[in-house]
Amino acid sequence: MEYFQETILREGSRAAVIDGNRNISYECLDRKARAVAKNLVDICGCKNCPIALYLPKSIESVYSDIAITYSGNAYMNLDVKNPLERISNILSLIQPRAVITDTAHAEKISGVLPEDIKLVNIDEVTDDNVPDASFFMERLSILIDTDPYCIINTSGSTGTPKGVVLNHRSFIDFMAQTFDEYGFTCKDVIGSLSPLVFDIYSYELCIMMAKGATMVVIPDTYSAFPVKILDLMRLHKVTYIFWVPTIMVNIANMNLLSQVPLPDLRLVWFAGEVFPTKQFNIWRRSLPQTKFANFYGPIEITLDCVYYNIEREIADDEPIPIGRAFRNTDIIILDDQDARITEPGREGELCVRGTSLAMGYYNNPEKTAAAFVQNPLNRSYPEIIYRTGDMVYINDLGEIVFKGRKDTLIKHMGYRIELGEIEHVIINTLKLVHNGCVVYNHQKKEIILFYESENELSPAEFRKAIGTSLPKYMIPLKYIRLEELRRNTNGKIDRLYYNNLANETN
Repeated sequence: MEYFQETILREGSRAAVIDGNRNISYECLDRKARAVAKNLVDICGCKNCPIALYLPKSIESVYSDIAITYSGNAYMNLDVKNPLERISNILSLIQPRAVITDTAHAEKISGVLPEDIKLVNIDEVTDDNVPDASFFMERLSILIDTDPYCIINTSGSTGTPKGVVLNHRSFIDFMAQTFDEYGFTCKDVIGSLSPLVFDIYSYELCIMMAKGATMVVIPDTYSAFPVKILDLMRLHKVTYIFWVPTIMVNIANMNLLSQVPLPDLRLVWFAGEVFPTKQFNIWRRSLPQTKFANFYGPIEITLDCVYYNIEREIADDEPIPIGRAFRNTDIIILDDQDARITEPGREGELCVRGTSLAMGYYNNPEKTAAAFVQNPLNRSYPEIIYRTGDMVYINDLGEIVFKGRKDTLIKHMGYRIELGEIEHVIINTLKLVHNGCVVYNHQKKEIILFYESENELSPAEFRKAIGTSLPKYMIPLKYIRLEELRRNTNGKIDRLYYNNLANETN
């Protein structure tokens, strides 16, 4: 918040957020945030506790997240498009002290809100007699840098998402390196496309608060009409984007960059999934003035742990490297025997140690202990690493290259999805089939269900039923009924067989 106080003094009258036909200055944004923060302090009086946000991405959601930080607590953004059952599971696990919403969404969230969780309606909060910033800075003075900054939910195999706890220090460390290296200033305009529940949005919020950049909210409905996104970027002279490649691939395939010039775009980051090099090269050729960087990191690593500034030519059939580690982060590539791999060409699991590591999963010590483990290379003192489950190798240029997943965790449409969660909902929660195996076709980016059932269900029946429990991006596209699913020698469904089958079907 010290960054934010300096920004308000410098850039108070400038636009902080542009949201459709509305915009808000830094001074007004700050006052709104302090008003909501005071309401939180009066209602909860807590520090270092989760506070949930149930709002669409908007000016209101931005100042509400800042309000939660002002109050000395950790924000947890919920997706208003998610099924209420999923929201209920998250609330039951995390147990936030309060949920911030507005009148339009209050009735919906109230239906799944436990009695002991307070509801703060921002439409009922006035900004009269709001304490000045010193009141909140005094509250924040006793916090330390490893206290939680935010909680981001990610897919879990039991049907309930895991709440990843990220602290202040890891964000500050990431900001320190990226701000210096990429030269962010108050003149930057952020084309903000990622949902509130993405860590990318959290970083955009940091740039806005620390540097006085303007955040332009790109409506999620524009994803179906990419030309509208580019038109909006041109209108507001967007200088920086940090996107998931899915929409960028669509833009390249539709040849839109030749139709809508973006002369102000100076910096493009992408992360979350593999960007096919052929489509990336279309972006690069179309925007010669733009610097591109490939970022990598699971949500358990604050934002990203590895990055690659693309400064050399990369052939269409060559994967884009994920590069090298950020400062205060060490990348360890381990083989099956937990020995470190250093030579080019050999595949191993990417593991991470350093400042960027998350604190763990909120209210979930078992899952935390399984993922955040002692460094097998260090037997002298406690040192935690995170095992990503991602397979990588070092190429002949010494660059780290992503190869694929070790287990059933995938990246689809920018979301990290545990395929086991989809299976759990279909088989155990909804009881739609006797048995099932969910796999992913990486080339076509399709989630596929192979299933055992007495009767064949239509895709429409599946989608309607699954949509009551899972968000749209987790619903399988294809459904293949079998008399009996193939088993391996251990009697388990032969997932490898169906994974290979799905990826051979083109």
